[in-house]
Formats: sequence, structure tokens, C-alpha cells
Amino acid sequence: MATPIRHLRWYIGGLLFLSTVINYIDRQTLSVLAPYIKTEFNWTNTDFALLVIAFRVAYTIGQTASGRMLDRTGTRNGLSLAVLWYSTAAVLTSLAVGFKSLALCRFLLGTGESANWPGATKAVAEWFPKRESGWAVALFDSGSSIGGALAPFIVLSVYHYCGTWRPAFIVTGLLGFVWLVLFRWLYHPPETHPRLSADERHMILTGRAAASDAPEAAPLSTRTLLSFRQTWGIIIGKSLTDPIWFFITDWFAIYLVSKGYRLEESLLAFWLPFLAADLSNFAGGGVSSVLVRRGWSVGAARRFVVLCSGLGMTMLMATVFVTSFGSLITCFAIATFAYAAFSTMVLNLPADVYPISSVATVSGMSGTGAGIGTIAATYAVGYVADHYSFEPVLVAASLIPLLATAAVLTLVRNSAATRRGQLHTI
Repeated sequence: MATPIRHLRWYIGGLLFLSTVINYIDRQTLSVLAPYIKTEFNWTNTDFALLVIAFRVAYTIGQTASGRMLDRTGTRNGLSLAVLWYSTAAVLTSLAVGFKSLALCRFLLGTGESANWPGATKAVAEWFPKRESGWAVALFDSGSSIGGALAPFIVLSVYHYCGTWRPAFIVTGLLGFVWLVLFRWLYHPPETHPRLSADERHMILTGRAAASDAPEAAPLSTRTLLSFRQTWGIIIGKSLTDPIWFFITDWFAIYLVSKGYRLEESLLAFWLPFLAADLSNFAGGGVSSVLVRRGWSVGAARRFVVLCSGLGMTMLMATVFVTSFGSLITCFAIATFAYAAFSTMVLNLPADVYPISSVATVSGMSGTGAGIGTIAATYAVGYVADHYSFEPVLVAASLIPLLATAAVLTLVRNSAATRRGQLHTI
């Protein structure tokens, strides 16, 4: 009999964190190299926006499709297929010779990467009791900011060492294959994991949710899920805030260059907004978990963090008025800190509200909504930046999260469906 691994659930959480780090390094490779690639191919901001949209279209469609696939095939097989797919696509990007081939590679990358958040959310619902799920989601979601912070150092180092941008896509793409070996070795459902102790298995299965949450239970239909106002609260909340984050991850390097800063000189400051987001993943998840331990309901704890975070994202408007580089970066850092706490709460909500067998589906639908919002926002950013400046974009980005906050606070509450036992009490 295999020797049990103590605290195995946190090793699983670490794998999900690493998956998200690699996911973001792969997608950020293009954003970091964008000033050089734009110059080589003589592309405008609108051209670059269309490249980003190629990724977003696949990512948007894939969120719902991959969420449904994960609920049917299971986390282990679903995430394995996704990482194999997008790592291959990342490596193939090195062969692109122009706009069409690069757009195709970004489309393939988005198709595979769309499964990461539904899959990680489902894994947390399987492996963690509700009192720890805030921390667990914070752990894997923090990988996005860590990946975003690491990407410039890795990508620019490879670029300057090789003298061309193509090897950078190969180096970052190979990381996923290493992760895949570790994941296939370690990840199994807690019900059948050979290295999980009896005590930890009992704690997970009794603490995560009700008996009706057995993973083998049939998932609720998409039509049924869309009939719940809670579903729409989650979709709207994510749809109106994810474009803010993706504006920063996709356009931050170009924005700094447009303000007159050389990318190499501002590299150390480049990662500060991502570091702030990483800290906030744990701050948001930690605050909600502490409040639950002190007797707050899960829903009240999540909504408190959502309210504070929605207000914090309005700091993006201050970037229009500040003049120093330090103040500019600080405003972005505060806004990303607020966004990450908001995102951690929204990512927790599917597991808070729905049976495990439907968590990935709801997470995927919210990701599709976010993708639609991000596609529209990406094109608008390219057009406005080319014809006016980035300032109108920043003003809009500071106000729209207030609508997302209102949607989550008013729609994600107990309802008749909760009383009928279709949804969990929050």
C-alpha cells in the first residue's frame, strides 16, 4: 500500500497554481514581445488588438465547452488534454510568419487555455472543504499574477540572448509538458487517491458540501442553470471585470511605451501591479475565510470582499491625472489588488452555490461571458488608443466594475431555488 502524503490537498493546490503560472506565461509571451513584433511587421494597435481577439474568441467559446467537458470527463483527463493542447500551440507560434499564422496560433492557444479556470475551480470543489476554498482559489488564481510578473523576465531574457523573438515561444511552451508529467502522476479524485490518508479523505468529503455533491451526480442542464439568477450574477460580475485585468495584461507594455518609458528601463516596475494582484488573491480569499470562521455566512463574507474590491478598482481613473512614473504604477497596483480580490470571490461562487457536478459548467459560462466582454473591450482599446489616447479607456475601466459589484450583490443571494434544495444556502 502506498504511503499517504500529508496535507495532500495542498500539493494538489500547488499543482493548480503552477498550471495557472504556466498558462499566463504562455499567453503573456506575445504581450511582452508586442513592441518588437509590431515594429517588425509594421502593425498598428488595431492590428495587435485583432491578434488578441483571435485568442479571446477561442478562449470565449472554449470556456463553456471546456467546462461542460470537464464535468463529463473529470478533472484529471480534462486538464491533461487542455495543457497538452495549449503547450503544443505555444511552441508552434515560433513558426508563425505573419498576421494570419500568428492569429491561428493564438486561436489554438486560447482553445486549450480556456479549460484552466473551470478545471481548477472544479478541482478545488473536489479537494477542499468550504472553509478552505477561499484560500485554495486564491492559491491557484494567484498564478495569473505570478505568471504575468515572471513573463517579462523570462521572455525578454530569451529574446536578448537569442536576438529574435521566436525562441521565446518555444521556451515558454515547453513548461507545460513538464507540468503535465507531474499532474498525471499526482492527481486523482480524493475518493480514489492511493496516497490520501483516511483522516484527510474524511475531512474533505464531509467538509466540502452536502452528500448531493457527489462528483458522479448528473450535472444540471445548461437551461436549468441559466434559469437561476445566481448564475447571471456570476456571469455579469466576471464579464464586467475580467476586461479590466486583460487590458492590463495585454496592453500594459504598449501603454508604458506610449507614455515614453523604455520597456527595459521600466521592467522592475512592470511587475508591481502583478505582485499586488498576487497578494490580493490571498488577502481576498483570506479575509472571506476568516469571516466565515468567525460566524459570517459564506455569502455575506464573499459579498463584503466584493463590495470593497469594486470600489478599489475605481483607482484606475487616477492614472489619468498623475504625472510621475511611481504614482502611475501605484494606481495600477491598487486597481489590480482590488480586481484580484474580486476575482477570487467570483471564482469561489460556483462552488459555494452549485453541486460539484455543475461547478465547471457554471465557471465556464461565466468565462464565456467574460470573453465576450473582453473581445469587445480589446477592439475598443485598440481603436480608441489609435484615434485618441489611453485616457478614455482608463476612465471607463474604473467605472464599469461598479456595475459588476451591484450585479453580484443583488443577484447572488438565497432564492426560491435555494429553498427547494437545488442550490446551496449562502
